[in-house]
Amino acid sequence: MTLTKNKYYFEALDNYPYSLPDCLEALNYALSYDPEDADSLCLMGRIYSEMLIDYEKAKLYFEEAMQYDVTNLNTPQYYIRCLLDNEDLEEAEKLIEYALKIKGIDKCRILILKALLFEIRLEYKTALEQLKEAKKYSYAQSMLDFLNGKVKFIKAKSPKKVKEKSKKKTK
Repeated sequence: MTLTKNKYYFEALDNYPYSLPDCLEALNYALSYDPEDADSLCLMGRIYSEMLIDYEKAKLYFEEAMQYDVTNLNTPQYYIRCLLDNEDLEEAEKLIEYALKIKGIDKCRILILKALLFEIRLEYKTALEQLKEAKKYSYAQSMLDFLNGKVKFIKAKSPKKVKEKSKKKTK
């Protein structure tokens, strides 16, 4: 039973996001074999969140996935992103704090989402601190390059830069 469910889950994952009809067909099969599979529920949440932009329906799938497996390493990062996109900032902040305590989770990616949370709140200094912390957990050059680009981006849009320019003009 588990082997069949995994086969359909991997088939769905392989088709996401390029062939949504095939993805959904395989995902429905996977969920019919195991309606409590956190990974399958998470993927269904991603479809609703990322493709259909139906955040409320996506949140239901993510919540269900978290109920069935609170230690799942995939669900928190996609659920947090859904919450941020839906502007549920307090919920996202709580989930971020919880996710950082899950053993084996990619702390770098969760801290990037935490930085995004502060960026949305226009707390640029705190966002930069989170990115600095994320660099400690970065183990690939491509991730380090991404983080450096994100730091540069946030610094560029920070209002502090405008204040520094105006001070120079008044002197």
